Amino acid sequence: MDALQQTAVSRQLDHTDQYLTFIMGNEEYGVEILRVQEVKGWENVRKIPNLPSYIKGVINLRGAVVPIVCLRERLGMPIKTAANMTVVIVLRVITEKGHSIMGVVADGVSEVYNIEASQMQPPPNFGKGFDASFIKSVATVNDKMIVLLDVDRLLYKSAQEDLSKFDPSELAKQITK
Repeated sequence: MDALQQTAVSRQLDHTDQYLTFIMGNEEYGVEILRVQEVKGWENVRKIPNLPSYIKGVINLRGAVVPIVCLRERLGMPIKTAANMTVVIVLRVITEKGHSIMGVVADGVSEVYNIEASQMQPPPNFGKGFDASFIKSVATVNDKMIVLLDVDRLLYKSAQEDLSKFDPSELAKQITK
């Protein structure tokens, strides 16, 4: 059993999950640490014509074409110019066809927390005008609230559907020009 499997078994026994948290504005959000491939400093992206505005373009990550999503824009927050602390969190997303890699732009990385199921609550009901399906739960840790995101719903249901219009080989050509 490798270290990743041992960690998963250990977490199942004590009912905790690890989350990488990051800052967006004045709020803290989290994603399952096992979904995080890496955290990179901000770099300019290759723009691709006709993409939705929240998909900023693509980067070349060791030969893989990785779409970059602006979480601020995707979550309906005011757009902010990249700063020194701006990061790209590269995530593994589960799709109908397997796995995909996508990057999300965040204002900065915060902490890694072990969050127990007892610290999590379902997202509040915001009514019919707001789709909260991408919120996995809301956790309270050290007297602060952290919105835990379902990266598959947040990224796959939106960005992957929009990107499906583009041929991956065409994206690869665009990034290597």
